[in-house]
Amino acid sequence: MKTLKFYGISLILALITLNGCKEDQKKVVKTEPVTFTKEGELTIYKEQTDSVLVKYNIEIAESDYETQTGLMYRESMELDQGMFFIFPDVLFHSFYMKNTKIPLDLIFIDEELRIASYKENAQPMDEKGLSSEVPVQYVLELNAGQRKQHSLEVGDRIAFIRL
Repeated sequence: MKTLKFYGISLILALITLNGCKEDQKKVVKTEPVTFTKEGELTIYKEQTDSVLVKYNIEIAESDYETQTGLMYRESMELDQGMFFIFPDVLFHSFYMKNTKIPLDLIFIDEELRIASYKENAQPMDEKGLSSEVPVQYVLELNAGQRKQHSLEVGDRIAFIRL
């Protein structure tokens, strides 16, 4: 009798377990692609001649969330676009390419709005730190190759406006 009771309880538990293991319909979470939002314009001038080298439409990263996320999860960026980081203090800043899908040039800019240093062709998904090497207040992220294409050099000056 005990054996029948045991098997009966075991059968009930097995049925409950099997019933609970039915494959639920999987919920598909659709995320919207992260897209560029023009928040300003930035112009880079040659140090020696003060002539315009290039102009970019910029998205501005200023809050903690924006500066930590940057261009992560973006699929692409137009050649006339960039992300402009504004930091509250002049410090050594370091970036990495975690969750960033496009290669970038990083232009480090001092508090006087002059290019202080740069890193070219930062590779997607690379988590190696890319340091400004000098204290800076701003960073401009551009598609890889833009620094060389427009001959951007240390000392060149920038100006930007918010829209």
